[in-house]
Amino acid sequence: MRRRQFVAGAVTLAASHSLTHPSIAGPNKVLTFVPTTAPPTYDPLFSPAQASRTLGLMLYETLYTRDSALNPHPHMVEGHTIEDGGKRWTMKLRPDQWFHDGTPVLARDCVASVRRWMKRDQIGGFIESRLDALEAPDDRTLVWRLKKPFPFLAAALAKTQPTCPIMPERLCKDPYKMAPECVGSGPFRWVADEFVSSVRLVMAKWDRYVPRQEKVDYGWGGYRVNVDRVEWRIIPDASTAANALATGEVDWVENPLPDLLPMLRKAPGVTVKRIDTHGVFPVLRPNFIAGPTMNVVVRRAMLAAIHQEDEMTAVMGEDREGAHSPVGFFLPGTESASEVGMEALRTRKSPDAIKAMLKDGGYNGEKIVMLHPTDPSSYDALCQVAEGAFQKVGLNVEVQTMDWGTLTQRRENKGPLDKGGWSLFPSGFPAVDFGNPVLAAGIRTNGKDAWIGWPENTKIEALRDAWIDSDNAAERKRLTDDIQRECFDYVPFIPLGQYINAGAWRSNITGQLKGPAPVFWNVEKA
Repeated sequence: MRRRQFVAGAVTLAASHSLTHPSIAGPNKVLTFVPTTAPPTYDPLFSPAQASRTLGLMLYETLYTRDSALNPHPHMVEGHTIEDGGKRWTMKLRPDQWFHDGTPVLARDCVASVRRWMKRDQIGGFIESRLDALEAPDDRTLVWRLKKPFPFLAAALAKTQPTCPIMPERLCKDPYKMAPECVGSGPFRWVADEFVSSVRLVMAKWDRYVPRQEKVDYGWGGYRVNVDRVEWRIIPDASTAANALATGEVDWVENPLPDLLPMLRKAPGVTVKRIDTHGVFPVLRPNFIAGPTMNVVVRRAMLAAIHQEDEMTAVMGEDREGAHSPVGFFLPGTESASEVGMEALRTRKSPDAIKAMLKDGGYNGEKIVMLHPTDPSSYDALCQVAEGAFQKVGLNVEVQTMDWGTLTQRRENKGPLDKGGWSLFPSGFPAVDFGNPVLAAGIRTNGKDAWIGWPENTKIEALRDAWIDSDNAAERKRLTDDIQRECFDYVPFIPLGQYINAGAWRSNITGQLKGPAPVFWNVEKA
């Protein structure tokens, strides 16, 4: 079944003008890229959006990165030593690293950046809770002194959403304010005077960037840039973007809508392929401090009403290769994948049974405010299916539509529903982070310090801590099963499946590396 019907047609003259507007600098090799959405922020710590993550990977380096198999490796650091029973890590920066403002990368910049990240990120906050001190005894050395061993430190510093972006110390003073400038040390630099909000972003090759010597393997190894610059063109209409690719006006469309893939596969000079290895883990996130979703029975009823197969069909249409269901609270095929409780997703309860569950649980038709973004299109489709499923079982859902940028501001509201509060919103985690409890931010239930929604469940938190502290594979498996069992009972979020979009680009673009987010090193334009 098709998710939507699209009106075929040529790109309008106005749209064409915006796409073909010449570059000011006019370098030899310009790669034009169409992201799925415009980045809601240009500081990767202030938005979990895919576009902010991808932009951050271009501009900012991280102390560690991951290869295509997701193993962490030193990146800005040459390596590390671990002493004192795992409680002391000493990291040494590799030489000849430069920020885009021309200043050298120093250990104190890294310390300030890490401290900023620890205030903004779930796993960063957990590390901070175990930290005695983080120091820079000289310009190239970082010393971590931990209260308790944390063997996943390198893996945590290598995560991609949000990354732990290293920037000059002067930009890290207040972790609760976005950096006023885009200054990193990555292989691309931000071209501020060519930025046009919601239209175009320009990143140029950073001439002082010195790659590592290892052969590149996604995020690990030497980042060699083979184009002069990358221009992001913001094209909200999917058909316009696909037509622009087919006619050669742009080079690369990140995630064309699945219904447009047949047309692109037939277009001369266009390649359609999956380079995303893990895709998106979409969820519905309830509010745990206001409204009917505070009632665990309401959350369980919502979980029972959702059919992941329907959700994935809505998003992926006929492109079934990229859709996976059912998916529990950990990703299938990973070390923490569990069968515990999965019958709740495989067995369809009747609407009458769910209505009875709600009645017995004390739900009396109170209003549930669901925030429905009309962009990205995947969230729009997911919400449409979920809303129909909820209404069918007697949930009084009030749908409030808005764009994604507005939703990201609205969901911060902790007030009651009649004061601008909310009950439920969709989101998409990088599926790559749900392979174990360490990076899976959605299962954190540490109350006010949890991700938006603010769930509090001391049992899940204790199980997660035990998993982190265990070095026994069998015990970790048991703990993972226990975490998933408790998640099915408590419902910190409602899993909707997993989808992996295909990308499309002109056939003269080669060298894309497979991984959980698009990267622009190693890419060539003939």
